[in-house]
Amino acid sequence: MPNNRMNKTIAGYHLLMILSAVDFRVSGEEDAVIRQYLVQEFPFHVNLDKQMDVISNLRPDQWETHFLKAMGDFYDDATEAERKNLIQFALKLAKADNVITKEENHYLNLLFEQWEHL
Repeated sequence: MPNNRMNKTIAGYHLLMILSAVDFRVSGEEDAVIRQYLVQEFPFHVNLDKQMDVISNLRPDQWETHFLKAMGDFYDDATEAERKNLIQFALKLAKADNVITKEENHYLNLLFEQWEHL
């Protein structure tokens, strides 16, 4: 992905989408959590096809680098309350299928370690 900066809401979407993909299974429950985030963050319909193209074209070995970039972009624009809210969505997403895989745990830990001052 080019070095284009993502706005907070798009960065949050990227974070949740990558978190949902790291175990190579996206459950209906996980999809519902992402949809809930989108409804909260986008009170009007937006076309996310371009964002989905960016995410789906990432190889698994690129996920962490992209996740870290999205974290930085989100952090730069977000308030402390917004960061806490995104972490709650991330936790809800990881727990949605009743299994937190080691990959999901790794990405959650990246959030906690980078945003530990919350």
